[in-house]
Amino acid sequence: MFYENELRLVREVFRKCHLQTLVLGTQEVLDSRVDLGLRQLLVGESAYGKSFSALFSVVEKGTFYHLVDAYLCQYLYFLLPDAVQEGVLLVGPYLGEELRREQILEQTEQLHLPPHMSAELERYYAALPILPSNGSLSVMLDTFVEQLWGSHVKAVDIRQESEESDWSVALKKEGDPIWNRDMMQMRYDYENELMLAVEQGQGHKVNLFLESFSHMAMEQRSPDPLRNIQNYCIIMNTLSRKAAERGGVHPIYLDKVSSEFAHKIERLSSVSLGPSLMREMFRTYCRLVRKHSMKNYSAPIQKAIALIDADLTADLSLHALATAQNISDGYLSSLFRRETGQTLTQFVNERRMKAASRLLTTTKLQIQTVAQHCGIVDVHYFSRLFKKHTGMTPLEYRESHR
Repeated sequence: MFYENELRLVREVFRKCHLQTLVLGTQEVLDSRVDLGLRQLLVGESAYGKSFSALFSVVEKGTFYHLVDAYLCQYLYFLLPDAVQEGVLLVGPYLGEELRREQILEQTEQLHLPPHMSAELERYYAALPILPSNGSLSVMLDTFVEQLWGSHVKAVDIRQESEESDWSVALKKEGDPIWNRDMMQMRYDYENELMLAVEQGQGHKVNLFLESFSHMAMEQRSPDPLRNIQNYCIIMNTLSRKAAERGGVHPIYLDKVSSEFAHKIERLSSVSLGPSLMREMFRTYCRLVRKHSMKNYSAPIQKAIALIDADLTADLSLHALATAQNISDGYLSSLFRRETGQTLTQFVNERRMKAASRLLTTTKLQIQTVAQHCGIVDVHYFSRLFKKHTGMTPLEYRESHR
């Protein structure tokens, strides 16, 4: 197939976002893989022939289908060209947006399910990813279809309003925890992949994961929805802090960020604000890893850099930093240059000038005060050093950034 590599890439991206893709024959007998087992548990295997097989048997070339079934689950599918045997690529099931619990209750009634089944449906929906119609994953799939069939692809929307079903099986399943194990495994897999992306400072991966994340998947630890999302944010804050620490970020940087998010979590005023706060949290920890990771440094260099960043006004001489670790000046000097590519003095001055640049552009502090905040008492020496690093005097730098 001329598109084999592209298909493999598309399927791998969707897999990482926990979106199922299946390649199915147009005449294939369909089974519980299609909807992750929902109809098998509620109705039985016969439901798949009635619900899906007829749809796939009339798939046309160059047509992109969007299906919303009777359970509000969504699917995208289209014919794959030039295959040895004609096949369909199916993406789904997924949700287009978050479902409110009130919607799930109404859906349970519409399907003529007994009331206790609403909890099972809620667990099922919680396991499904979100795929917004205008999100990057949808754009990626749309582009892939155009590459297969050309730019004039026909789009067809299909909506199943109802489904003929015998719910006697569902009635016998009262109290049977259908989705608990699978949903728990899916949630832990998702969280582990998310934390690995934080550990590696891969913000682009975090964005990809969050695009398909449903906050319905959060474990319900409290009957109060606001308290529940706050609890989940606390867990994610702790996991993110640990992930960033594994990524080589010293606790001195993590304490401030972790504390700030702890305060934001407690001030959270509505459930709807929870997802955006978590996005901010994950992205902040990713930036910390990219900016402050010391994973490739030895313990003495990590400690020295942490001491430098902790207080630029402190005594940051080679002797002071070596004494703080009970090692010799010469050993620290040699190690520092080998691992960072700079002398300790060069590194300290660079950090101080970066801090000075920030203060000059964000405050109205006098030049002398800026110098003191950066650990340099002599304002004339500070000005000479600043010009050496930036090509401008402190005053010129401030004026140029107004």
